[in-house]
Amino acid sequence: MTPLLPGVIARRIDTKRLTVNVLEVENRTGAPVLFVHGNVSSSLFWQTTMLALPDGFRPLALDLRGFGDTDPEPVDATRGLSDYADDLAALVSAMDLAPVHLVGWSMGGGVLLRYLLDDPAAIASLTLVNPVSPYGFGGTRGTDGELCHPSGAGSGAGGANAEFVRRLASGDTGEESPLSPRNVLLAHYVKPPCVPEHLDMLVESMLSTRTGDDHYPGNAATTSDWPGIAPGERGVLNTMAPTHFRIADLSTVDPKPPVLWLRGADDVIVSDTSLYDLAHLGALGAVPGWPGAGTFPAQPMVAQTRAVLDTYGRYREVVIPDSGHGPHLDQPAAFRAALVDHLTSTG
Repeated sequence: MTPLLPGVIARRIDTKRLTVNVLEVENRTGAPVLFVHGNVSSSLFWQTTMLALPDGFRPLALDLRGFGDTDPEPVDATRGLSDYADDLAALVSAMDLAPVHLVGWSMGGGVLLRYLLDDPAAIASLTLVNPVSPYGFGGTRGTDGELCHPSGAGSGAGGANAEFVRRLASGDTGEESPLSPRNVLLAHYVKPPCVPEHLDMLVESMLSTRTGDDHYPGNAATTSDWPGIAPGERGVLNTMAPTHFRIADLSTVDPKPPVLWLRGADDVIVSDTSLYDLAHLGALGAVPGWPGAGTFPAQPMVAQTRAVLDTYGRYREVVIPDSGHGPHLDQPAAFRAALVDHLTSTG
């Protein structure tokens, strides 16, 4: 992996499930704040945020299985995001971190929602950063997450761009193709024309993603329903298929740690008009045969998240202007101010 930034150290922690790579800021004590990265990334994406946290907090970040330097155990997608949530629980237990402040980005936000249902007493607070919808990614309609087709058509590993996967697997660090990891980051992880700090490190972090049927993107399945793809049972993208991952109601969570929902105003990945949602792409004419909004509308990802958080009640939504999918990358000052305010107000 790319060398760590000065002041950050890494160590591998044995848990009852697997060995997890964890980053920490040297010589820091206080309330633990554990950062959980998103898809096609790793703990390295959190380094500058970790270093910027004020004294009184102990910043940590983990690599999820199949990313970074954590054991590349296979992912059982039929459990939704529970493989990752159970790994997180095992790490919190092994390091005796509870009650812990948790910060999850994108897919990592979905992992935290799952963990919130499983063990809310272990959580001091939650920060969800542009989280995946509680109804997964693709194939649903309306704020109640109704499946467009029982098969989960329009979601899962089949929706991955094969050229991007190929370049990821080959370790492409270049900028020749719009589908290189570097250019995908610059176009979609942040809001152009932002060039985030430590860009080469972030690209190397993306390239730490294991690829294949057990990892990213997972095994693809087909269906006769438009657009012809359905969720498989293994690998990363299938964990977020709505047939495997659905959190419709948080009202029964007890106790209810405070939740901050932070999102970039101009996110093109988790959005009601996502450029990664095949239904929205169909409406734009980019995916042939779209059956129309009456049958397969774009997934209202942000509206779905708000509806489910409304069942929880104890949350605050903060929208960061002029920011994309990674506000900690393209608007770091605004992101850190909101995060620190949340952490200090919850103890």
